[in-house]
Amino acid sequence: MEKTKSRKLTISFESDIDVYDDPGKNGTKEKAEDDSGSKGRIWEFIAIATVPMVLVLGNSMLVPVLPDMQQLLGISKFQSSLVITLFSLAAGLFIPVLGYLSDRFGRKPIIIPSLIVYGAAGILAGFGAVWKSYTVIIIARTIQGLAAAGTAPIAMALVGDMYKGATESKALGLTEASNGAGKVLSPIIGSLLALIVWYAAFFAFPVFCGLSLAAVIWLIKEPKKDKEPQKLKAYIQGVGSTLKKKGRWLITSFFAGSLGLFILFGVLFYLSNVLEKEPYNIDGVIKGFVLAIPLLGMVTTSYITGSVIKKNGILMRWLMNIGLICMTVSLALTIFFFKNLYVFIALLTISSIGTGLLLPCLNTMITGSVTKEERGMITSLYSCLRFLGVAAGPPLFGWMMGVSDRIVFISVAALSLVALGLVFFLIKPDRQVN
Repeated sequence: MEKTKSRKLTISFESDIDVYDDPGKNGTKEKAEDDSGSKGRIWEFIAIATVPMVLVLGNSMLVPVLPDMQQLLGISKFQSSLVITLFSLAAGLFIPVLGYLSDRFGRKPIIIPSLIVYGAAGILAGFGAVWKSYTVIIIARTIQGLAAAGTAPIAMALVGDMYKGATESKALGLTEASNGAGKVLSPIIGSLLALIVWYAAFFAFPVFCGLSLAAVIWLIKEPKKDKEPQKLKAYIQGVGSTLKKKGRWLITSFFAGSLGLFILFGVLFYLSNVLEKEPYNIDGVIKGFVLAIPLLGMVTTSYITGSVIKKNGILMRWLMNIGLICMTVSLALTIFFFKNLYVFIALLTISSIGTGLLLPCLNTMITGSVTKEERGMITSLYSCLRFLGVAAGPPLFGWMMGVSDRIVFISVAALSLVALGLVFFLIKPDRQVN
């Protein structure tokens, strides 16, 4: 919410009334909307939610086919892992650049070309697989990573531009839920597509991108910019000033968000390996469904959290700390119960629910922490660290698994405890988050 010099406005947490400043006679203008009854608003939410879904499919859908790729292309396990790693690194490193461009030229002018390039590079990777050219596949995957940088992170900034108050929190919660739903469904979709041919997932990317592209073009109307874009030097100075004034809690938020996803996907990588071994011997589509259980807990919690927090800073603080407590306690208990599959999955689900409490609150605070002109860069920095957290999870967990199973869970429990301490002492939002 913006402030005027003449009057300070507040929002009732019992309603979905968004209040905006207006330089007219009263200095204010109230806009009351019924989100649940607005079909247009629902379709906007769906259109925005397709963008992070496409980003997630870019990596997770290929995980089930990596062993087939190794065998049929005659490459090593390390070479096959680069199909995932180079995509993630390219996206993570390029996100801040596209974040700046979206602040300068608009969100849709970045999202739309990114989806087009994303789909086209998927076709290139598919032909690389047909030609059995590992080099073409790697080049295409790197291009896809660069394009992926202009999808979900920019969509998060777009939500902050389009909505205010409770509506913004609800949209961000749905975005986080869509991200998680993509993670739940993509291994299953990838396994099913592999039943046709192992490289079918590459050719499926353009289909998903095309659907998202149509939704963004026809269903989303981006607000017009009310100011001229800043010059690069002034823009960087503005972002630096924001980080200087709010860096203590912003950097803590960045750390907590990236750590949550690092732990989530690192632990799922561990579980994926355990399920394939004795005595479980669970693989393929069935393994995908087992892995979906904790992710489903995160998805459901993310959506509910985004719907109820609105701009209530006190509630956000409670939910963030409760979420990190759930993560810390459940991961600490896995040190003793990781060999009992049913208890282990239950504990991972509790940890994922904690992540679902944490992330929507962080998203809402971060998107609302800066002006519209700098929002793309700030949300992109946050998304960059989240993406790198996801990318770092599997290799680091793989290394720790080589040392000791208990080291894995001692480490993640300790990291969760550190995050809990930082969030508890450094993130103290106002009663109403502006």
